[in-house]
Amino acid sequence: MDFAEFKREVHRRFGLYLDGYKEPQLKRRIDSLMSLLQVPDYAAYLRLLSQDSQQWQRFIDKITINVSEFFRNPEIFARLEKEILPPLLARHQSLKVWSAACADGPEPYSVAILLNELAPAGRHQIDATDIDTSALAAARRGVYPSRAIQAVTPERRERYFRREGDNFYLQEKIKHMVNFRRHDLLKDPFGSGYHLILCRNVVIYFTAATQNELYRRFYQALAPGGVLFIGATESLFQYRELGFIKVAPWFYRRPEV
Repeated sequence: MDFAEFKREVHRRFGLYLDGYKEPQLKRRIDSLMSLLQVPDYAAYLRLLSQDSQQWQRFIDKITINVSEFFRNPEIFARLEKEILPPLLARHQSLKVWSAACADGPEPYSVAILLNELAPAGRHQIDATDIDTSALAAARRGVYPSRAIQAVTPERRERYFRREGDNFYLQEKIKHMVNFRRHDLLKDPFGSGYHLILCRNVVIYFTAATQNELYRRFYQALAPGGVLFIGATESLFQYRELGFIKVAPWFYRRPEV
């Protein structure tokens, strides 16, 4: 079994579509994991994934980088708070938000904190999705180590978290603002009518063609006037061709009708 056949079988058996990933990076990660496990070939590894749920989770963890923290890149989140959200809230009393590839939840919860402060009376809808069900389960628990909240201000840490030992427990009110569900960016349908979509530091792992297709679909998922927020490691060079207006570094708006 070669690597192309392995990817096809993973899709057929597990529903995980791997063709959109940059192949050299993806193959390097999988080969590295196989080497650690001393698995001789792709056929044997596929059998292992089919028989061992722990190894399947390890495989998912290897190909999806679940590194996240609250207010990651604080200076960029400050721009979201001061420049992006106020105009959106001036037009819409309640916002519809999607945090795509949310890992274990710090990103959507950070947005929930901002909306709780900027527009506490709003009936905001915050959808948060990821391909990794284990990460989503951790997100719903809302319990984080200190490294995940290192960018949270002391005031917010005091207001929104309860410390027990080495862990920090997120306030229930903020947890209830976010709806988590499984979603595969490469094959599942997107929602629509979002005022803000966050997809940060994920698209860089996909091929250029897949990146363009995802950005096109994000554009369609935004409401007119809605904003796409991408990662600090990413650039959307073809934003004009896709129809976006660049509002600020890492923020792109779908024009009003």
